Amino acid sequence: MNCCGLLTAQKEPVPLKSVEVELEVRDHVATVVSTLNYENKEDKPLEAVFVFPLPGDAAVCHFSATIGQRQIVAEVKEKQEAREEYDDALSSGQQAFLLEESEQSPDIFSLSVGSLPPGESASIRLEYVTELAVQADDGLRFCLPAVLNPRYQPQGSGGSEGASVQVTSVPASLVPYSLSFSARVSSPRPVSKVESNCSLDPLQYLNPEQTQATVKLAAGHKFDRDVELLIYYKDAHQPTAVVEAGQASAKPGTLMGDPVVMLSLYPEFPQAVMSSVASCGEFVFLLDRSGSMDSPMDHSKRQESRIGSARDTLLLLLKSLPMGCYFNIYSFGSRFQHIFPKSVKYSQKTMKESLKKVEEMGADLGGTEILEPLKHIYSQSCIPNQPRQLFVFTDGEVGNTKEVISLVKKNSGSHRCFSFGIGEGASSALINGLAKEGGGHAQFITGTDRMQPKVMQSLRFALQPAVVDISVTWDLPKGVSVTVLSPPITALFQGQRSLIYAQLTGESSKAAEGCVTVKYSLAGHPSQNQLHFSLKPAEDTGLTVHRLAARTLIRSLEMEERERRGEQDKGVKKKVVEVSVQSGVSSVFTAFIAVNKGDGEAVQGPLVRRNVPTPRLMGCSTPSFMATLGARRSLNVSNYCDYSSKLEMLKYCDYSSRLDMRNSSLRSLSLDEDCYSALQCDPEPCGASRSIQTLSTSRAAAEPACKSKLKSGGSTAGLFSNLRKKLGALKNPHQMPPEPQDLLSSCNEDCTEPKQTPRDPLLQLVSLQKASGCWVLDPALAAALGKTRKKVEKRKPSSVNQEVWATILALIWLHGFKVDAQDEWQLLAMKAVSWLRAQNASCVTECVEAGNVLLGCNVKKDVLGL
Repeated sequence: MNCCGLLTAQKEPVPLKSVEVELEVRDHVATVVSTLNYENKEDKPLEAVFVFPLPGDAAVCHFSATIGQRQIVAEVKEKQEAREEYDDALSSGQQAFLLEESEQSPDIFSLSVGSLPPGESASIRLEYVTELAVQADDGLRFCLPAVLNPRYQPQGSGGSEGASVQVTSVPASLVPYSLSFSARVSSPRPVSKVESNCSLDPLQYLNPEQTQATVKLAAGHKFDRDVELLIYYKDAHQPTAVVEAGQASAKPGTLMGDPVVMLSLYPEFPQAVMSSVASCGEFVFLLDRSGSMDSPMDHSKRQESRIGSARDTLLLLLKSLPMGCYFNIYSFGSRFQHIFPKSVKYSQKTMKESLKKVEEMGADLGGTEILEPLKHIYSQSCIPNQPRQLFVFTDGEVGNTKEVISLVKKNSGSHRCFSFGIGEGASSALINGLAKEGGGHAQFITGTDRMQPKVMQSLRFALQPAVVDISVTWDLPKGVSVTVLSPPITALFQGQRSLIYAQLTGESSKAAEGCVTVKYSLAGHPSQNQLHFSLKPAEDTGLTVHRLAARTLIRSLEMEERERRGEQDKGVKKKVVEVSVQSGVSSVFTAFIAVNKGDGEAVQGPLVRRNVPTPRLMGCSTPSFMATLGARRSLNVSNYCDYSSKLEMLKYCDYSSRLDMRNSSLRSLSLDEDCYSALQCDPEPCGASRSIQTLSTSRAAAEPACKSKLKSGGSTAGLFSNLRKKLGALKNPHQMPPEPQDLLSSCNEDCTEPKQTPRDPLLQLVSLQKASGCWVLDPALAAALGKTRKKVEKRKPSSVNQEVWATILALIWLHGFKVDAQDEWQLLAMKAVSWLRAQNASCVTECVEAGNVLLGCNVKKDVLGL
């Protein structure tokens, strides 16, 4: 083999040289063009296979290949037909290109580049369109998924849907190809700013009105994160309608031949209703505790872990729940746990018990099997007059996405589902699908984002009265009829966009207008929003709206087909293929196929397959999830070997191969589940892989040490910290692992509780609040306020109850020192104000004045809401 050029960890040449991405944003719709440049530097013809992520709601609408001066544009065909055509082309020596969507998850695609002769180059062009999600601060979020973490595929899932997609991945720092990214933004409104989690070149405006701008990703992107852009316009989002003319070559009366309208609705609810907060509800929190949750939130700083941030968020959530509601907390990995057998009434006792258990939660439950806990939650009877609200926290590394989403949709009538994708590489298909089918709201937390404000926004949505009896009516000129292509709207939230796509059939004058009315009931009050729009088609939109509408219809039909699977009727699948082929938008039942049928010579010789690696982030989930179905407990040595860019890659793997690791397994330690999980999540698995065999010889000594540690109330998260340090210290590839007795002494050295890092002052104060909303005057509160108890008591007005004084001080401190984090504490402060009002306390004004003097603040009584 000729080993020049780019190499994978297994020393195989990588034919993918570079990826170029051009983004065009028009208002809230994005068109993305990706160009992948391949070159075969080997002396044999190649087939290159690249599995990569795309946004889960993207409409992939163009795929072509350029070889030399010749461009071949792919067609959309039924998937099996496309695969056979691809195989036939390769077997006859022709060049062929195949792009297909994963059957498990719509956000994973596989690109096969076949019969690339020695010395030949090929350029692949891939285009998709997608809508941009509106964030809490009115920014529009675009995410280019650059990271594909291995997806955990539970045993027995998938059924007849085919084998899981095999993902070849390497650490982000070792990705052997480059990425360039540029964006052009245009809107009727001025562009105020563009922010990103990656380094950008300065924003360049293209006109004096600042309605057009360009921005580029700075050179040297490290593939350690998805590329996220937040686009802000100067004016608030307004309801809009865009009518797009049909394709001239398409038959009138068909989806592509008729005009299509895209409606963007932003419902505004009465302020009186929005300021009220529900005092009932059943709140079920489902927390991912798989190994990958031990990864840091921000890989550039390696500070707080995902599980740590989730624990802090649960503290805020539990403190913000209203008295009178019910709640429960589930956590899951390879198995699931719940704090209570069924949801319990919210009280000081149940809140305190829950918080104690939340504090002990680590990323120690193994894989990511979310389906079973969801089934268990749905099997529990709903509590009368307590609407169920489900909050799901996960890093989204699951392989059975469609199965999970189908289950949520099946139970959508009994609950609302709010989902949170944590960290880079979270599956957009899973997170958005859970919220969409569960009538809730989706949030993504990446990089330096704080989880807490985003989650508290969703809790505010959950505490708002549910919008019910939603209906959409159309008023169109005579002779024009409408076919709605979007599924019915099941949820409306203040300030959040709802999209409707519809096909308009028939003739009308160019000056004609249409009107759509959305009616709904909110807290018993009937309301409606109207939007008038011109039927004159917009210019320069191409077929973007048609393709987004086709994607929406295809996804709805795919869900319907999944629900009816097992029935003899094949009509729904046939309809999906028909819409996909007609619109040129891919689906789970179709694929893009391009064959070079030129006059060139047939490619000679057997093809060598090369898997192009995808970047992954090094969480605990990396070893085995998609690679070793059915053997989930075994170490995947090749993945562990390519762990760290700090070590010389090839020497390191060569060293590992000299150790006989073929039969080693974590299970040979015979440790209990918690010990196993703690070792599995070792952040330096190279060291672990070299030392497992040595450790297993002393399992008799290891088992009692670990078990006694756990029985004494110790933390599994800290159990192997010294052991990890010793393993991680092996920087020299020729250095042998420590002796077993040294490793076991590390275990024993660490049998005391790990040192607690100082808690965030806000969380420290919040942790002291009672379920009723009040605070108690004690040394802990004084310390949180930065005062001594003596000083706090000395300033208390004599006629005032201690709890009233303590609660007013806490509110003054929040408004005086943490106003920038108001989104996080607003709900628990409202609960505190409600508690104060119920006390009918006198001398409130005097308390506020004394509190301001004590804390050095100047917070007005009316600002506190008193």
